[in-house]
Amino acid sequence: MAGLWVWTAVLVAARRRGRRLPQQLMRSAALWTLKRVPHYPRQHFMVSRSLCSAGYDSNEKTFDKILIANRGEIACRVIKTCKKMGIKTVAIHSDVDASSVHVKMADEAVCVGPAPTSKSYLNMDAIMEAIKKTRAQAVHPGYGFLSENKEFAKCLAAEDVVFIGPDTHAIQAMGDKIESKLLAKKAKVNTIPGFDGVVKDADEAVRIAREIGYPVMIKASAGGGGKGMRIAWDDEETRDGFRFSSQEAASSFGDDRLLIEKFIDNPRHIEIQVLGDKHGNALWLNERECSIQRRNQKVVEEAPSIFLDSKTRRAMGEQAVALAKAVKYSSAGTVEFLVDSKKNFYFLEMNTRLQVEHPVTECITGLDLVQEMIRVAKGYPLRHRQADIPINGWAVECRVYAEDPYKSFGLPSIGRLSQYQEPIHLPGVRVDSGIQPGSDISIYYDPMISKLITYGSDRTEALKRMEDALDNYVIRGVTHNIALLREVIINSRFIEGDINTKFLSDVYPDGFKGHKLTESERNQLLAIASSLFVAFQLRAQHFQEHGNSRVPIIKPQVANWELSIKLHDEVHTVIASNSGPTFSVEVDGSKLNVTSTWNLASPLLAVNVDGTQRTIQYQVHILTKLAAELNKFMPEKVAEDTSSILRSPMPGVVVAVSVKPGDMVAEGQEICVIEAMKMQNSMTAGKTGKVKSVHCKAGDTVGEGDLLVELE
Repeated sequence: MAGLWVWTAVLVAARRRGRRLPQQLMRSAALWTLKRVPHYPRQHFMVSRSLCSAGYDSNEKTFDKILIANRGEIACRVIKTCKKMGIKTVAIHSDVDASSVHVKMADEAVCVGPAPTSKSYLNMDAIMEAIKKTRAQAVHPGYGFLSENKEFAKCLAAEDVVFIGPDTHAIQAMGDKIESKLLAKKAKVNTIPGFDGVVKDADEAVRIAREIGYPVMIKASAGGGGKGMRIAWDDEETRDGFRFSSQEAASSFGDDRLLIEKFIDNPRHIEIQVLGDKHGNALWLNERECSIQRRNQKVVEEAPSIFLDSKTRRAMGEQAVALAKAVKYSSAGTVEFLVDSKKNFYFLEMNTRLQVEHPVTECITGLDLVQEMIRVAKGYPLRHRQADIPINGWAVECRVYAEDPYKSFGLPSIGRLSQYQEPIHLPGVRVDSGIQPGSDISIYYDPMISKLITYGSDRTEALKRMEDALDNYVIRGVTHNIALLREVIINSRFIEGDINTKFLSDVYPDGFKGHKLTESERNQLLAIASSLFVAFQLRAQHFQEHGNSRVPIIKPQVANWELSIKLHDEVHTVIASNSGPTFSVEVDGSKLNVTSTWNLASPLLAVNVDGTQRTIQYQVHILTKLAAELNKFMPEKVAEDTSSILRSPMPGVVVAVSVKPGDMVAEGQEICVIEAMKMQNSMTAGKTGKVKSVHCKAGDTVGEGDLLVELE
């Protein structure tokens, strides 16, 4: 069923689920696939604007040893700067993370518990014990987990261990959305209309929502990263939103308090990076455009924003600094705003930590934000003035996730990376990751594979480099979202800057279906696939000729290869021939010439189709004309009738089951709730009927496709 992997501006999104095309491209009696993986040394290429201009003064003493209370790519990111500064590092890890990249990079490593986050990365007692054991002088929390937990900061302070982040009072004030909104109003920062107290129950949520006026946003008071957040357009959605948001908030942050505010339709999500010290100084380091989101989580970010003018940028920056100074903020932090079509902006929240998307700011300013956080935590004043902060060039970041983009723009995927190759050989490319070939993506943690960042002198160059980087990114073993990322950055609306937080649902109202091929693109795809098939046949023939077989091999004389390829339920007859490295292919009356070095041992292959350069990743699955005729007699697997059954669309943990055998359910009624990577998803009945059997219970771990409930 696997087809041709083509990673180009026109063909990359023709894949489905990262491992096959939107529909069956080619049927065959044999699957041709690549087995050998070239070895590339593990490294993270930093573009010149990102870190090189942020020199480190060796005479400026900070800490001897820092413990990183996190995992994955952000732990690796912090360790990288610590190494540059001559600081020893301690990694913590769960038992399943014992062989992770961040553990190998650190000077020391301590296991803090089993896989569930509540027993490891959120286990403050175990982490405090690791700090004592290793005698770490400071802790960098990264983002997520305990990064905005004031109790953790207090525990550190009690042991004279430095928390590399803001003071406890700032974490409490800004980490609580209710208190931060009140402080923002006091600091004369523009705020969104809403309810400033804690919502007690679903009935009160409905009453408040009616007073504010629909639509409303239900949000976790202590939340972030889109978790514990729901949009409600009526009373029923408000009740459901209250329930799910409170459950997610309790699971992710240990705090189920919620607030409600007016939802601004069609907004942009633009945030300001701030940096403050313990001497009353604070700067704004320009903005990041973060409007491309799914389920309120960012997918593509860039700096600067194509939408802002210098006047609006300055106004947003000054308000962000005013808020930071109001709480005596000392560290790197981010003030997030919603911006409407008329450039009115409203305070959303302040994240008192390093943001996931901080690399794009580093690229355009030349600052190393981790280094600045460490300096500030040690007590040094900021080295820069506001006038010193530049906007040099443009940077774009794509979050590469282990997700199926064809399901709600990205439902989690798990598995082991059988092949993994980052495009760090390309100019202007940076990859922040914490994985390697053989790494496992599990249900316990965030599904992010890496952050792919490209830098250019302007937006056009940065986007072109992102296209090339996505084309050259090799990920096998898990489903991933590169097809969706690829489509977003070449979309005309995105290129023009016509975006908002509803971009994905507006552009793909029926969900992401992959790239729609033009006739020219289709013919190129068929020609490349045919050429690859013949190239494999010729290589196999070469092995036969030079083997040690005792039986003489008679070389078959094949001038033309008649092939049958099925693409989008259409069968195409293709005739291919070759002359050296060039293949001549006839496709539906058109003749195309395909040239390459045909290095079939590489997962990436550069090909030229009549002067057009393509980069492909491939698994060829084609039939000869004879095999295609015989294939008509092969029975096809009958599709399963799913109207009476409910299967899990993703791997996860069953949080709740709402029905039992014998219950009557209506179409759309909730059957159970599955939590996948800290996001809760309601599973509903596909039709009205009686429950025949229930195959899961709360606490069960389920895989994608597992049977949950049957109806009569």
